[in-house]
Amino acid sequence: MNQLTAEPTTLRGVKTMKAAILVAQQQPLVVADVEIPPLTAGHVLVKVDYSGICGTQLEEISGKRGEDRYLPHLLGHEGSGKVVEVGPGVRRVRHGDHVVLHWVKGQGIDADAPTFRRNGTTVNAGWVTTFNEHSIVSENRLTPIPADVPLDVACLFGCAVTTGLGIVFNDAAVKPGQSLVVFGVGGIGLNVVQGAALVNADPIVAVDVHEHKLQQATAFGATHTLDAHCADLEATLTALSQGRGFDVAVETTGQAGVFQTAFAVTAKTGKTVMAGVQDRRQPMIFNPYALHFGRQLIGSHGGGTQPDGDIPRYLQLYQRGKLKLEEQITHRFGLNDINDALDIVRQGSAGRCLLVMS
Repeated sequence: MNQLTAEPTTLRGVKTMKAAILVAQQQPLVVADVEIPPLTAGHVLVKVDYSGICGTQLEEISGKRGEDRYLPHLLGHEGSGKVVEVGPGVRRVRHGDHVVLHWVKGQGIDADAPTFRRNGTTVNAGWVTTFNEHSIVSENRLTPIPADVPLDVACLFGCAVTTGLGIVFNDAAVKPGQSLVVFGVGGIGLNVVQGAALVNADPIVAVDVHEHKLQQATAFGATHTLDAHCADLEATLTALSQGRGFDVAVETTGQAGVFQTAFAVTAKTGKTVMAGVQDRRQPMIFNPYALHFGRQLIGSHGGGTQPDGDIPRYLQLYQRGKLKLEEQITHRFGLNDINDALDIVRQGSAGRCLLVMS
């Protein structure tokens, strides 16, 4: 594991950091040193302590979202760390602050995306990246947190926790006693289960192909679990909803067939929430007729999260013992082992997998 100080490494007067770079789709990431440019308006230099691995990164690597026009580039959008330096105009954070790095816009400057250099070649980056020892982050992709919050669990607020809870609280606005089924209980789906339990939804049904994930979903509040490969899944789910269909059905896998099942088991006036990103190469076919009679089809963009207000509230729930965070983390890897970490996530063997930078 890399031993880091709070400051980037300086080689011949140039600040550098180690980063995992997507050089070509469907290829392993390349871990290499890149040069860190000077900060411009709205930029914040953060020493990354922890990064999560989200499905989005797997989709970028695999090409699920289509051709990548920005190669080579850095990756990652869920992290935690400490502020090292702030650029012109930054007011919300200062040197030494502990922060959550997230992809959803919050308050502050929406800065230009930075670019880095490696061996004389440009390496692109978005407004936040976390598969790197340090990150230049747009001010509005950072939320300061108290210094006594463990940074490993704080990392999860960058995407998994906020998206999953936001789907329940914001997108679907689940009420006590309403029924909910979630397809896929990975990072987002597990927090959908947790959020549904917090508002006393009933029943809460978790569907997945991995037994260990279904067991974890039970610990997080699922009242029923189903193997996605079980015979006549749709009929079994309909029976669990007492023949009425579910008030809320959440699809997190991005698979067309799974979405069709989720839509089919939604109640006549219920809500189907699409949280998974569909592969552009897979057609999705469903009958929209039900939408004319009260059924809703909702796309989720980060669970409608407002980071500046939601993250502090969720932290209070965690500090009061009402939100499970440590229990979600099952694997930890150093940055040099990023490709091994990605393989574990692809296989479905992990809960939340963290990259540990220091």
